[in-house]
Amino acid sequence: MKKSVTIRLGEDVVGYFKEMAENTGVPYQSLINLYLRDCVRQHRTIDIS
Repeated sequence: MKKSVTIRLGEDVVGYFKEMAENTGVPYQSLINLYLRDCVRQHRTIDIS
């Protein structure tokens, strides 16, 4: 199930996924979702210090 949310992303981030979308034929929002899902599955963390 998917939930609609509003999120602010950097232009560079959106551009990166849009370019990947052009190369793969997968919508950029789906690619972002797939990447974030992979982060969840891998229990990735980020060092923001």
